[in-house]
Amino acid sequence: MVLMMIQHHHQHQQTSTTLAPHPIPLSASTHRSPATPSHTQSLSPLSLVPLTSSSHRLPPTTPPPLLLDHVISPIASAAHHSAEPALMLARVSFSDIATYDGAPCGPYLRAVEALAGSLMRHNAAVIELGGAEASLMRCGLEAARLYFRSRSQNGVVKGCSSRGIYMYRAGRPVEDWDSSPPCMAEIFRCMGKAARSALCAIARHLRLRSDVFNQLLDDTPLPAGEVSSSVLVATYSHTSLQNGKGAIGGGKLAVSGEVEKGLLTLISSDSPGLQVCDPNGHWFLADCSSAPGDLLLITGKTLSHTTAGLRPAASYRAASDYSSGANSGGSRTSLAFRLMPQGNAILDCSPIAAAGHVIPPSYVPISVSQFMDDLSAEEDVNCNRPDNTYVAQNDVNKEPSLRSVLSDPLSGSFLEDAMVVSCGHSFGGLMLRRVLEMSRCTLCNADIEAGSLVPNYALRAAAAAVKNEDDRRLFYNATLRKRRKEMGDHTNSMKRQHRENGGIAADDGLQRGVQYPFSVNEKVMIKGNRRTPEKFVGKEAIITSQCLNGWYLLKIIGSGEDVRLQYRSLRKILSSEAIEDRCASQPIQNNS
Repeated sequence: MVLMMIQHHHQHQQTSTTLAPHPIPLSASTHRSPATPSHTQSLSPLSLVPLTSSSHRLPPTTPPPLLLDHVISPIASAAHHSAEPALMLARVSFSDIATYDGAPCGPYLRAVEALAGSLMRHNAAVIELGGAEASLMRCGLEAARLYFRSRSQNGVVKGCSSRGIYMYRAGRPVEDWDSSPPCMAEIFRCMGKAARSALCAIARHLRLRSDVFNQLLDDTPLPAGEVSSSVLVATYSHTSLQNGKGAIGGGKLAVSGEVEKGLLTLISSDSPGLQVCDPNGHWFLADCSSAPGDLLLITGKTLSHTTAGLRPAASYRAASDYSSGANSGGSRTSLAFRLMPQGNAILDCSPIAAAGHVIPPSYVPISVSQFMDDLSAEEDVNCNRPDNTYVAQNDVNKEPSLRSVLSDPLSGSFLEDAMVVSCGHSFGGLMLRRVLEMSRCTLCNADIEAGSLVPNYALRAAAAAVKNEDDRRLFYNATLRKRRKEMGDHTNSMKRQHRENGGIAADDGLQRGVQYPFSVNEKVMIKGNRRTPEKFVGKEAIITSQCLNGWYLLKIIGSGEDVRLQYRSLRKILSSEAIEDRCASQPIQNNS
């Protein structure tokens, strides 16, 4: 017996010595192989996730798959479930991008470079929180999961198709503990601090001051009586119900995806299931290796407009073919912090121009409220189209706008000197000069005769008309900005006098008026009118934001669709007792 144990121990030592060298050449070949330059170039010094493409370089006499799973288990499992390959996202520590006084150190510069490089290549990055912040995020996810499960068991969210949404804004009165998940205020502060640090890092990489975007954000801390523009959204859904059905309750949204409106968004989840579209139009699973202490960073349309397109907005969607692990129990809970600008702020690209970047003519100064209204109008047009089956790549790469057609692609100036060359194409500005120097058309490669230029008066007139329209818009925005500032100062002075006189109840009346009878995050019923689509009539929705002239942006409960309606199309939701009675009587009516 002793002899058999000695032989078994000897064989175990030989097996361990033969298997030990294999992980070392695996990582070495991964970094030295000339066959994969794209993967090695995308690696950053802060990236800690191993490559997934190294498995095909193993020799024929490889160890059992147990060792491979131990080496690349986070990505391999995600690549197995997802049809798209898992890409290498930069993992930046929150402590490295946090702002501080003094000269920039090496970790900060490397973190800024890695963050910007990942956003440029993949439209996403990962921020790793510290020990205390990571523990807070884990507690917040667990609390949100228990909150939604308890409401589902009590029948509160019975009509939401096993999917729950809760929106938290700082500055609101404290709600009942039973009607809101715990730890929302602490998570709001934690994710808000990380979002502001990421925004400062993006500004620093663009050769701007790190606080250049602070004028768009809320004051820290918030003044008394004000509600934050940013919002923390907690969502809960069963991933088993999403398989084969798309992103958020419908196949159309799964195909086209969604685009963030604000500056940027940080997402933390307890299980993978979010895809992001890279600049090449390919979808990939972005949170395949993320832990509850990791924050997935994606940028929005507001930041894209403020940076003149240098940081484009990212498209994202839920992974319909990904099934969550056993730890989540077939469900997915996520916390998304959306860093939003103030409604009265002005989106201006003058700091970008001062830093030496070229500003296309289409990026004109515009107020945040008008910018959001334009985005909501575009969403209404896309959502109400009966043939809304376009893919995300067609949505991102739209047809060229009128300004881009009437502008010189090199200098950005309008084609007020447009000329028709011998091949029939029209050029102007620096592009016309280049075509004449090359004696060849850049569009059809035909030879150009310098003496055969003809003025294109129609194109010149159109360019002049669009330029005059832009000038009028700039003057209108400047006047509107001044008028809103005067109205804001007058309103603040009236509020100050009212507080000094001991009044409290008239504060909301100065700001809301009679055309804003509902508040943000309030559940309403869509009663509809002649212009309301039939599919929304009778549905329950949650107000996500307040627009101009009594319009609201709502999210339909159950389908998750966004729609923009006026207050006349909405009515207050019934009491909880009436809802329960209606839900109890509904099966009887259906059976009859």
